[in-house]
Amino acid sequence: MNPQVQAMYEKMRAKLEKVVPDVELRYKAEIAVEINELKKQRNAVILGHNYMEPALFYSIPDFTGDSLDLSRKAAQTDKDVIVFCGVRFMAETAKILNPSKTVLLPAEKAGCSLAESITAADVRALKAKFPGVPVVTYVNTYADVKAESDICCTSSNAAAVIESLHADTVIFLPDEYLAKNVARETGKHIIFPALSPASGEEGKRGEGEEEKRRKGDGDNLLDVQLIGWRGRCEVHEKFTLKDIQTVRAQFPDVVILAHPECSPEVTGAADFSGSTNAMIRYVKESKAPHYLLLTECAMGDNIAAANPDKDMLRLCMVRCPHMNMITMEDTRDALKFNRYIIEVPEEIRVKAYRAVERMIKIG
Repeated sequence: MNPQVQAMYEKMRAKLEKVVPDVELRYKAEIAVEINELKKQRNAVILGHNYMEPALFYSIPDFTGDSLDLSRKAAQTDKDVIVFCGVRFMAETAKILNPSKTVLLPAEKAGCSLAESITAADVRALKAKFPGVPVVTYVNTYADVKAESDICCTSSNAAAVIESLHADTVIFLPDEYLAKNVARETGKHIIFPALSPASGEEGKRGEGEEEKRRKGDGDNLLDVQLIGWRGRCEVHEKFTLKDIQTVRAQFPDVVILAHPECSPEVTGAADFSGSTNAMIRYVKESKAPHYLLLTECAMGDNIAAANPDKDMLRLCMVRCPHMNMITMEDTRDALKFNRYIIEVPEEIRVKAYRAVERMIKIG
């Protein structure tokens, strides 16, 4: 093993020896060194979302964090190339903020169930149905949806973004559970209105999602402060109240942390609900005897690796299939072969930029 690979292996092993098998660390240390050399050659920066698998997360990113963190880093970078180890909407956001830079997504089809749950045509239909009502769009959406919005938000600043508008009523898209959790947090009344089919864009959804979208639950705006949408994260919607009850029966003193994309029943029964970065801070600063994170599996592994002295219980329901597409091998090949390049049409980019920039300023 050459000295560079040995040093990288030792760095990764110090964090991951209890999380990742040694044979995998040795293999991936070689790839990490190759990636770092390509990064220098291309004058590139690598951004790694908190949901990246541990060997990648703790080796090659220049910056790690949640969507808001990485949006800020993308806006500030002076590098020529941005490699986004995340999913497509995140890479699109980097391109929105850096139109002159090359933005690469290591996996061509790394999508998102939330982003797929809504189209720009849907947003236009909502705006037509509720004229003059401002639109807040979760950052987990594609660029054309952001372009139809007044401002974007993340799970960490959703309530602050909504309050910043000082509006009687706000359209909040597309995560159903995040919207309900924000409504509960802010004391707002929320509805999920019915819409007629969006012309020409039905194919992006399955029949189940489309049927939910059409049904709604009424359009009476009397005392309504939030207008929501029936999108969900395919990972976080799997956690249930029964899961929490089962774990507490075995570990009564466990501290349970839930992402706000989980259902209100789950977040309400948890001890803490917050963004990925907020959960990281909570575990770091708390002295609880046990912790359970109700979020994406790799995130749990990464927090466990960062806190080897803390007892992290496991309830790994599912890895995000889209985040799981981002591998170290594909990240290396993205730099080597300049793939997969993210492009955003300028007309959409300019409109989306305003919404994203407003989100970043609020913090």
